[in-house]
Amino acid sequence: MQSEFMLAVFLMAVGVSVAGASTHLYQGLTQQPAMLRFDGRTLFGMFGHLAMSFVCGPYIMLKLGLRTGEGEAISISQVLIASSVAFGWAFITGLLFTGLYMSVSG
Repeated sequence: MQSEFMLAVFLMAVGVSVAGASTHLYQGLTQQPAMLRFDGRTLFGMFGHLAMSFVCGPYIMLKLGLRTGEGEAISISQVLIASSVAFGWAFITGLLFTGLYMSVSG
């Protein structure tokens, strides 16, 4: 049972790492903040934003959980909900990228 738990933790770590790296790469290349969105001027742009939102989603969700208004403290319920969603999403993203790596590397 411990090995299955460590595998799940590894997949979440891969997902968060890929999400963080791709978020910073996206923001560096496009000079605009990464947000969860699916708008676009063209169909290609819409699918690009959708793919970016899927890959970068866990990192964006973690940052959304730490967002506060002016003069407000961080809400613990907002942080817990955002982190639960982010790490669940990171598991799926990590599973996708680890499976892709394993299938390509043989």
